[in-house]
Parts: sequence; structure tokens; C-alpha cells
Amino acid sequence: MKSAKQNFTQRQHMLNSTFEFFHYRDDSNLVVEYHHHDFYEIYFFVSGKVNYVIEGKSYSLKPGDILIINNKELHKPVIEGGSIYERYVLWVNPDLLVKYSTKDSNLLTCFESTSKNRNNLLRPRAEMNSILNGILTKLSKVCSGTTFGSEILMELYLIELIIYLNKEYIACEDDIVEDMVYDPKIGRIITYINENLGENLSLENLASQFYISKYHLLRMFKKHTGYTPYNYIHKKRLITAKSLLKEGLSISQVCHACGFNDYSNFIRIFGKEFGISPKKYATMSKNSPI
Repeated sequence: MKSAKQNFTQRQHMLNSTFEFFHYRDDSNLVVEYHHHDFYEIYFFVSGKVNYVIEGKSYSLKPGDILIINNKELHKPVIEGGSIYERYVLWVNPDLLVKYSTKDSNLLTCFESTSKNRNNLLRPRAEMNSILNGILTKLSKVCSGTTFGSEILMELYLIELIIYLNKEYIACEDDIVEDMVYDPKIGRIITYINENLGENLSLENLASQFYISKYHLLRMFKKHTGYTPYNYIHKKRLITAKSLLKEGLSISQVCHACGFNDYSNFIRIFGKEFGISPKKYATMSKNSPI
């Protein structure tokens, strides 16, 4: 969790069980494909020319922008060359936030809201921006050392940061988002897919449901998400399957809930995608240290 500037890695899994903190500064062209994480991501944009695509929404970033990405959202940055690309990135295990949440203060709020027709971009007001930068500086400093109490301070500063992120996210709930390219119809289709993964989501059914030709749906969906509808649905079913297994549902329940009609086929596809069987993943999640 060292915060000194690091070489960018394409690794998309955590080595630490609670959170990881990165500070990247690149002057070369980077290509990052669509991906998702089992954890939450907080992305602090410092400099560069970047359009960040998350679930069909493309954000043109400005210095100081913050992106909040949950553990089910497919995303990727589209980076233009010719300038220094600098950002801070936090990966956070949701279980850590559950541990610190209370009845009146759910620290998962801002992450859960991004899946409910909210956007991922937070453009903090001046006063809040100063507060967040101060906490980020403290976190960066303590992550760079191994002095007495540093591990405790890391966690405390992280929780402080997420408390203020939630405050600002809630305060800006009704703000109109600038610098976002978004097709409302594709957005409605994405929402429908994610809310009905257990149903028949064939191209024909989707086209009929939204009064759009199959060809136009296929073309527009690929344009805004980077996926064909079939590949997107397949990916989201697998991502949701992992989440439901972690919640304790049986493999057969997960298979049905995610629209996999064949039990054996589900086990095979899950293993091919994640390199682990559903049973082993469920056991591993149950034994999580948090």
C-alpha cells in the first residue's frame, strides 16, 4: 500500500484483504480493457486527457474529479497521449465498510447508488475538495511508511475519506452532471438487463421490449458499452453470480437467479471465467478475514 509513484500494473485483484492505495503518473500511452473488480474503486483524477467509460456512460474528466465505481460495474479509461496522466486509486473491500457502518451511516451508500440510475462522477465543491485532498495527503503519507500505528492510521484515514465522499455524494444528488456522454435508451436497457438477469434476455426480446430494431440495438449497445448485448449479459450474469455466492446462496439458487438454465454448464462457465469453481469460491468468501 505504498503511495510513492508506482509503475502501472494491469493487475485487477487485491493482494491485501482490506484496501490498496496507488499513485500512478505515466507519460506513455496506456491501453486498459474493460474490466471489473470484486472490490470498490475510488479514482482521483489529477491530470491528463481521459474519457472514462462506466456502464455505457462516458465521462470527460477534469483535474479534481472523483469516480466512484462499485464491484459490479464494467469500466475502462480511454487515455489520449501527449500529456502526463496522473491519478490516485483506492481499492476497498466492501466488507471493511460494512464493519464500520452504523444504522444511520451506511458507508456503502455512494457505491450502491451508482447502480441505481445515479452517475459515477463526483466533482466536489471547493470546500469539500480541500477536505478530501487533506485526507488523501494524510493517507498517502502514512501509506509510505511503516512507523508505529501506521496500519491503524491507514484504515482510519480511509474511513474518514469515505465518510466525506458519502457526504458530498449525497449533497450533490440532484446536480446535473456535465461532461458526460450518455444514451438514455441504452441506459434504460442496461438497467433492465441488470434487474432481470434471470429472465430471457435474447436480442429479440430486448428489441421488442424497447421498440428498437435488433440491428440498431446491437450497433448502439456496442458503441456505448464496448460489448454486444449477448457478451454484456453473459459477463454481468457471471459477476452477479460471484456476488450471490458470497452472500451465501446455494449454487443451484445462483444458477437459476442469474439465468443459467443448465447447472453443469454454469459450473463450467464460472470456472473458465474465474479460474475457480463456484463451490471453492463460496468457501473462500465464507472464510474471508473481515
